[in-house]
Amino acid sequence: MTRPHPPPGPDIPSCLDRAAHAALRAEFPLLEQCVYLNNNSTGAVPRGAERVLRGYWETLRTWRDDVWQDWHVGLDRYADGLAALLGAPPGSVVTDANLSTLLARVASCFDYRPPRDRVVITDLEYPTVPFVFQAFGRYGARLEVVGTGGPRLDQDALEARLDERTLLVCVPHASFTSGATVDLPRLIARAHQVGALVVVDAFQTVGVVPLDVTTLGVDVVLGGAHKWLCGVGTAFLYVRPDLVPQLEPAATGWQAGDRALTFQPSTGWAPGARRFAGGTPFPLTSLVSQVGLDLLAEVGVAAIRRHSLALTQRLLDRADAAGITVVSPREAHRRGGVVCLDVPDGETVKRRLAARNLICSWRGYLRVGPHVYNSLDEIDAFMDALDKELAR
Repeated sequence: MTRPHPPPGPDIPSCLDRAAHAALRAEFPLLEQCVYLNNNSTGAVPRGAERVLRGYWETLRTWRDDVWQDWHVGLDRYADGLAALLGAPPGSVVTDANLSTLLARVASCFDYRPPRDRVVITDLEYPTVPFVFQAFGRYGARLEVVGTGGPRLDQDALEARLDERTLLVCVPHASFTSGATVDLPRLIARAHQVGALVVVDAFQTVGVVPLDVTTLGVDVVLGGAHKWLCGVGTAFLYVRPDLVPQLEPAATGWQAGDRALTFQPSTGWAPGARRFAGGTPFPLTSLVSQVGLDLLAEVGVAAIRRHSLALTQRLLDRADAAGITVVSPREAHRRGGVVCLDVPDGETVKRRLAARNLICSWRGYLRVGPHVYNSLDEIDAFMDALDKELAR
């Protein structure tokens, strides 16, 4: 039996007025077809991407080599737009095909000689992270995994494992299985106290949770476009600018050189984060992803966060009213953009909801990830349907 909705409070924050929110929603054709709450897996892409794709096809149809100049401008614009979103200076972000490539490039900067040869991670990482560092075991990296096997990070246990033997500590800003966030200021302070560098996987937060890398003093941040950034097929790497000169990646490519675009042999590294570039880039994904980044930047990440918290709070309230177990943190400052629900036969439930055009994902739990273009009405429609499914 469907329980009454918790009454919406008069103080529920909103990032936009009704007309502006409707205009934003109109930029995403996917929302005309379904209630889309799967942004923690794959965000919706705005209609402006079609114009970019058509323009790219026209370039291919009438190929001219000098188009690369404009493409490089586009690549730099997207990277610097991401830097601005992160509170970082221009030139401190580089993009590539995926996070795995960029993480391996960072990992290749170190020689892993004792006594500082330990890489400490948690058991909440996306599979990329342990797989990459296990591979670097052949060069001496000693991987240590800290965790409880549950959806929450034991930050006390993690920090207790950090000492003068620790080279890197790698954490997700938010867990992909629960949405629980890490207390980054506390972790960074502890890691730097023992001389370790902090690598943050922010794929599950950038675009929905504010992250000021300069204020934090974090060493390395990675993420990607196809979730909360409303883009496609590209990832990014930020490296703390004063750390860059100390890092020389062994996994590299010609675009990382100081004379790359002159097509002459380079004699040193490109300035800034570009030293972490690879070979010839594929510009299309950054050009397409720019459209979503521009829309989000216009709203502002602080306003997006307020809107997100209102939507996820409604999910929590509805789950409590229905007696559904919530896996994600309830505290706003510990909650990312997703609410994970522990429901019986969750994968089947997810498929049944999708058949009714109510889209979420399942990774051990039912993951519901609303974004800035979603509404409280959509949350209620989703939870009404979930109530009915669980009553079957």
